[in-house]
Amino acid sequence: MPLIGDGWDEGRRDVETRDEAGRKATAKLPEGVEGIVKPHQLVARHGGGYLGPAGVVVGIETDRGSRVQALIASGYQGGRGG
Repeated sequence: MPLIGDGWDEGRRDVETRDEAGRKATAKLPEGVEGIVKPHQLVARHGGGYLGPAGVVVGIETDRGSRVQALIASGYQGGRGG
């Protein structure tokens, strides 16, 4: 199952995707709308697009906020990191 790791760092999001073979893609994304849209594009390009959001697990360090709400609304599976 494809994975997304999403962490905050100095006003941006560090996002990493891994497909089922373990190949990864990383990106440093801005906060705001652009930063919310780009993870969907990464997933689509790197192994999860054929599954749709319900087939992708997201690890993120918080359980609230606009970014989390956007991921939930899109149908991603998730869990809170630490």
